[in-house]
Order: sequence, then C-alpha cells, then structure tokens
Amino acid sequence: MKTYIQLLAITCLLFLSCEKKTEKTSVETEKKDTYVQDNYTKTEVDIAMRDGIKLHTTIYKPKDTTQNYPILLQRTPYSGRPYGEGKMRKRIGPNEHLMKDGYIIVYQDVRGRWLSEGVYDNMRAYKPNKSEKESDEVSDTYDTIDWLVNNVSHNNGRVGTWGISYPGHYATVSVIDAHPALKASSPQACIGDFYFDDFHHNGAFMLSYFRAVSLFGTYKDAPTDSAWYSLPSLGTKDQYQFFLDAGPLKNLNTFFQYDKVDNPTANNNPDKIDDFFWKEIVEHPNYDSVWQSKGIIQHLKNVKPSVATMVVGGWFDAEDLYGPLETYKNIEKHNPENYNTLVFGPWDHGGWARTKPQNIVGNYYFGDSISINYQKEIETPFFTHFLKGEGDKNSGLPEAYVFDTGKKSWKSYDVWPPKNAKKKSFYLADNNTLTSSVKGISKINFVSDVKNPVPYSEDIKTVFTPRKYMTDDQRFAARRPDVLVFETPVLEEDLTMAGDILAKLQVATTGSAADWIVKVIDVHPSDAEETNDKMQNHLKMSNYHMMVRSEVLRGRYRNSFEKPEPFVPNTKTSVNVKLQDVFHTFKKGHKLQIQVQSTWFPLIDLNPQTYVDNIYKADEKDFKTQTHTVFTDSSIEFTVIE
Repeated sequence: MKTYIQLLAITCLLFLSCEKKTEKTSVETEKKDTYVQDNYTKTEVDIAMRDGIKLHTTIYKPKDTTQNYPILLQRTPYSGRPYGEGKMRKRIGPNEHLMKDGYIIVYQDVRGRWLSEGVYDNMRAYKPNKSEKESDEVSDTYDTIDWLVNNVSHNNGRVGTWGISYPGHYATVSVIDAHPALKASSPQACIGDFYFDDFHHNGAFMLSYFRAVSLFGTYKDAPTDSAWYSLPSLGTKDQYQFFLDAGPLKNLNTFFQYDKVDNPTANNNPDKIDDFFWKEIVEHPNYDSVWQSKGIIQHLKNVKPSVATMVVGGWFDAEDLYGPLETYKNIEKHNPENYNTLVFGPWDHGGWARTKPQNIVGNYYFGDSISINYQKEIETPFFTHFLKGEGDKNSGLPEAYVFDTGKKSWKSYDVWPPKNAKKKSFYLADNNTLTSSVKGISKINFVSDVKNPVPYSEDIKTVFTPRKYMTDDQRFAARRPDVLVFETPVLEEDLTMAGDILAKLQVATTGSAADWIVKVIDVHPSDAEETNDKMQNHLKMSNYHMMVRSEVLRGRYRNSFEKPEPFVPNTKTSVNVKLQDVFHTFKKGHKLQIQVQSTWFPLIDLNPQTYVDNIYKADEKDFKTQTHTVFTDSSIEFTVIE
C-alpha cells in the first residue's frame, strides 16, 4: 500500500511537472509569437521615386528610442504583407537574432507588385545611362534608401540589404550605383540571369516551372492587396503524364491569354492581359537582347568598395545555383579590393533561413543545426560588423565558408575555388567505366524515344517548383537503356571536388537536334548506414546513388546561345556542358558515377530531335525518336583538391 501511494505521489509530481513545462512552453511560444508586436511599431508609407511612381513600403521600428539603429531593407515582388494598421509579421529580418538585436527592418513591394504603383517587368533591365527622370530597379533602390535615411527617425545612417531568391536579386541590384548609406548587402539564392536561372537552363525551358509563369507574368494596372493572378491547375497528381499528354509546348498556350495583345511593358499598352511573361518566353527562345538586358551579372564591374557583400547559396538549390555563384565570382573578378565573401551550405532553395534542427535535402541527411548555426555565427556577425561595428575588412569571417557535402563538414578558404585546386579528367569508356585516359575510340549508342522520355524523378506527384530531385537516388535512371552509365572502381582514397565541372562530350545523332544531360553521382557502398528516419520508405542508403550535380545543354546552343544551329545527322560533334560548382568528397569505398541522357522529363521540355527554328512553336509531326551516339573520347573535367 505504501509503495502504491509513493508511486501515485511520484506520478502526480511528474504530471504537475509536465503540466508546468507545457504551460511554460506555451507561454514562451506565445511570447515568441508576439515579440515583434511587443517590441516594434509598424508604419506603412508610399515612397515617391524620381519618375513619380510610388512604392508601398512597410517599416518596423524598435519601440526603444533611446538609441539609433541601422536599417535592414528587403525589396520584394512577393508582398510586404500583412497590410493594415495593427497587423504585423511574427518574424522580421533575416533571422531571429537580428530581429532581437535592434534594427529598423523595412519591406518594400517593388514596382508594379501588390500595393506599389507602376508596371512590373520580370527582371527589369538596368539602364546604365539613365536620364534624370528615368528609373530602373537600381534607381528605385537608391531613391528608397535616400528617403529612409532622411525620413525615418533614430536611424544611424547605415543601411543593409538582404533577400532570398527574387528578393536576393534586388539585394544584388542595390550594390550597383549604390547609395552612400548602403554599407552591407547579402544577396542570397539571387537570380543572376533568367536564361540560366529558374525558367531556363542553357537554352532548355524548365517545364516543371510552368505553373510559376503566372506568378511573375500576370499584368496588373493598379495597386492591390490580394492576388491578381491564378496558377494553372493541371487536374492531375501525375505531372509526367500531364505534360506527356499535352504534347508540344504550343498546346500550353491555352492556359494563357497569350496572343490577345502585346506586352504592355514593351508597348505601353494599357489593356489588361494575362501572363505576358509566357509570351516573352515563347517569342524569344534564344539568348537575344531581351534576355541579355535582363541579366544583372554583367553589371557587377563597378561595385563600390564601401559596400560589403556576402553571397549565400545552397549546393542543392534547384532554382538559383547559377546566380549566387556567378554573382560572387564576378564581384570578385572585377572588384578585387572589395569585401566580398561566399557562403555555400548543404541546402536547397533558402534552406539556410529555416530553423528546423535536422538539415535534410530530399532524402539525404547532412547533419543537425547547420542552418541555425549559420544564422547565429555567420549572418548575424556580418550585419553587426558592417552596420553597427567597425565596418572594416576585419570582420572575423572567412572569405569562403563552404560545406563539403560528402564529408558533411565546413571548410574555410581564402579564395574560391581554393588555390590548390587542380583540373582532373575522366573519360567515358566502354563497359560502363570511367578511366583516367582514352582507351581507344568507340561508339556507344542509345535510342531517345520522345514517347517515353527519362523522368527526372521516380515520384508520382505534381510540384510547383521541384527541389528534392537535386539529391535524389538515381538508381531508377541508371537502370534505363536510354541512360548511359560510367563509373570508377571502388575508390581507394578520398576524391574531393571543389569548383566547376565541364563535360566535354563527343556525340552524334541520327536527327538534327538533341539535348544533352550530364549527371555526377556519388554511389554509396552496399553497407552504408541509415542516417535519415524521414527517407522515403522504398529507399535505403545501401548503394544509394546520390546526385551531386546535374545540368542540361540544348544542343543547338553548343556554339552560341544567341545563334542556334542544327546538328548534321550522323556526324561527330563536340558539345561542352558546363556544370555549376560543387564541394563534395567522394569518400573511400564509394564510386564516382557519370550518367548521360537526352531527356529529363518533365523537368525540361521535350526536344523534337529534329531542328525547328522555335521549339515553342513546334508541331506534333516535328517530334521524332532518334538514335544518339556518345564517343569514348568524351571526358569530364573536374576541379579537385589533391
């Protein structure tokens, strides 16, 4: 009886303890959720630009007015919501630490979006030689910063910009012809050029982004606080089958009012149209003046040394991998005296801004607290140093802080790629092998069937913008006859790749057009241990084929993205496919594998495999199954650390 009473007492104490903990957790959560409301005031203003257009701007200002604060500005096409008096975000700023460290945090709807006036143009072109009243995103940023530092009380005269994805692009824009008050900018997953980021990859249309066209391309002629666009419904959960049944790209025009009127941004037409961005895509298949004018990479030659930059990206960012790498490299190349740093981690699109303890991309686990530590140890010190501290180059942060996705560990370098990196080539040989030299030249053929294209994922689903495939197990593809597989023997020592990859293919085709896809894969050993309890049930780490990097080149652009040309049937032709940087160690006991294929559906659109001037206008009759050839003097050039 005594024992029973003792147990009952212990149980009651435990219950009360748990109840108090739950109550405490609930209070902490509530307090966390109301932090912004408790510590900030919010005002909304419309700031006039030099051409008279007003941009809606939301300002969160600390209630404590005993000191002055730096300004952190994000310009975005995704809305500065919530709008209205008393309605506030629960989280503001790049991370929770900066939110609590004391900053004036500002969000602005860019021109033509949400409550801002004007006409929106997707990746609006920069005008280097503007007249006094002309505007672009560079001048809009300058005018905004100028208004903020002169009109928002208790600011310390220093401004920082940041953003992820499209807002990251606007952060890049801010460093061009920068306002004197701008001292720090962190472009993150920043779009660099729409012909190589997001909607296109080396001339191929990213068909999997089809539904996102309306988000960026639907015209509006007046400010609004609610969505004016609608996303197309595919009416199925099987995206592969939907696009296969849809047929040629021209059949997708029915989802838009594509040919009703001209692009209003080009012709100043006030009539409302839907999805003029789709028309821009369809009418400009090549890298012509339209796309060239929208790119920002080529304008990073004169970044003022007074602006410190920290470019952030994810090694497995399916949307914007080209942008941050090229942004960092071009600022570094043209402005060697500037403070310019790079952070690349084991993240998908924007993963560094999340606070989940586990860091998982798709099915692959990389470790715990990686994003949380980045926010605390890298991002917060960067802005603190340049907006509150000394602001000199002695920030205490590395030049390049990069995560080895094979060893699952961080490394710091004085330059990226590392100085000791060297070029190393492997050749695509017979019998599915990768060799260090050419072992005679032979042909390897495969049939590319336009009615049965290689899927980019084995998942049956419909996704708005696919992400997980970047680390997906590639066994499903390796077992298809239209995917060529080449791999090393089991590695006897670690092989570390640190930098870009160039596939130097020697190919031929029975047709006059073809796409070429190259994938770099880390084949895990059969005794690889399970590390991720969230992995899809049908998969195991045993022999996992982890995709490390992949890329497509639309073959017509093998010599020029501006001037496409057909293949001469049955003629050996050089095709170079540039893959973006990696930092990955293929560990001892693993194998390096290369896959080569010509379809990747519906990640990219189908190539007719017979040359037409514009694939967006191709007919059903243009699509033909062809036989492709890869010659064994093809090679893959890696940047490695020996």
